[in-house]
Amino acid sequence: MNKLSSNDKKALFASIFASGLDDLNVMFLSFTLGSIISSLGLTGVEGGWISTITNLGMLTGGLVFGVLADRYNKFKVFKLTILVFSVATGMIFFTKSSEYLYLMRFIAGIGVGGQYGVAISIMGGIVPSDKLGRVSSLNGIMGQLGSIGSALLASLIAPYFGWKGLFLFGLLPILLVAWMHFAIDESNITDRDADNINDERKEKASIKELFANKKLTHQTLALMVMTTVQIAGYFGLMNWLPTMMQQSLGIEANSNIWMLSTILGMCVGMLVFGNILDYFGPRLAFGIFLVCSMLSVYFFTYVYSMATLLVGGAIMGFFVNGMFSGYGAICTRLYPHRIRTIANNTILNVGRAVGGFSSVVIGFILDNAGVAQVLLFVAGLYVISFIAMMSVSSLRKKNYKATEVVQVN
Repeated sequence: MNKLSSNDKKALFASIFASGLDDLNVMFLSFTLGSIISSLGLTGVEGGWISTITNLGMLTGGLVFGVLADRYNKFKVFKLTILVFSVATGMIFFTKSSEYLYLMRFIAGIGVGGQYGVAISIMGGIVPSDKLGRVSSLNGIMGQLGSIGSALLASLIAPYFGWKGLFLFGLLPILLVAWMHFAIDESNITDRDADNINDERKEKASIKELFANKKLTHQTLALMVMTTVQIAGYFGLMNWLPTMMQQSLGIEANSNIWMLSTILGMCVGMLVFGNILDYFGPRLAFGIFLVCSMLSVYFFTYVYSMATLLVGGAIMGFFVNGMFSGYGAICTRLYPHRIRTIANNTILNVGRAVGGFSSVVIGFILDNAGVAQVLLFVAGLYVISFIAMMSVSSLRKKNYKATEVVQVN
């Protein structure tokens, strides 16, 4: 890392920092949804659609910007994704109807969905592959810090300027884009392996190449299963656990304290996972964390007090979301350079779109069964992810890379 040029260090910083800003913008909804529903006179279903439409926007943005980034200049596309989600979030300040809000959240989702994979690909081009796990963990941690920043802004601004005023602060990332424009030479950013791709092959990069043959198709689908479980576990537990503990187990928990405890566990888990991934390879790293995620979720049924809720939440967060940053690292190494961003954005955003329905499924199980059945359901998801991971032969080796999978012609 010390051998990076000043320009590369700035580009790497921007790629990591932007992840915190997009999470900050996205999480504004979590802290204002009640006020939005009340202000616009929405039903619960209509309010729920705001999040769903955002996820659909993420999938759209992931697919579109993934292709654009692999065909053209990644850093130019990266700045565009930030501008899209920033301006759309700020424009929510002018909301007068649910239709307008849906549109702005969809557009914001397009920017957020595109930003992740482009940022990871820029990082993968700058950082040596044997350090990518550790560096990508910083990307994930910055996202969690963005969530905390969103909570702080919501508590400081919303009481005085209302929920619309909070979204106006979504324009802040424009300042980062301005700094990037003047401080970083986008034509002089290191992009490892880019010289091996001629212009004609680059221009033809497409999503269909993720399914170029039987082996690559299996790998892509297996990774989609893993990211779906990752998102399902994260959003399902974060959205429902405080409610389950309070209503079903009789624990009066402060959800803000529980969330901070869990996020702290997640951040530490990401750092640990990144190091295990780099030193020992993906199979051991994901194997340990998937099994421990299953066990930690199952044993959460034994939580009986506020203290055990906080400790259990931190432990569960450590394993359940510690893996998140690893997907960008392995997709970057498992796919050829020319479709690297396409792979990252497509695989993660399919996971977001499908896994986002976990909150609905968990709510149904909770209504018709109970807390124990919910936790068994989530634990079972990690078993499925473990099986999918073990089926990807390319993850067996520590020094896994795209050439061991396929060379796309």
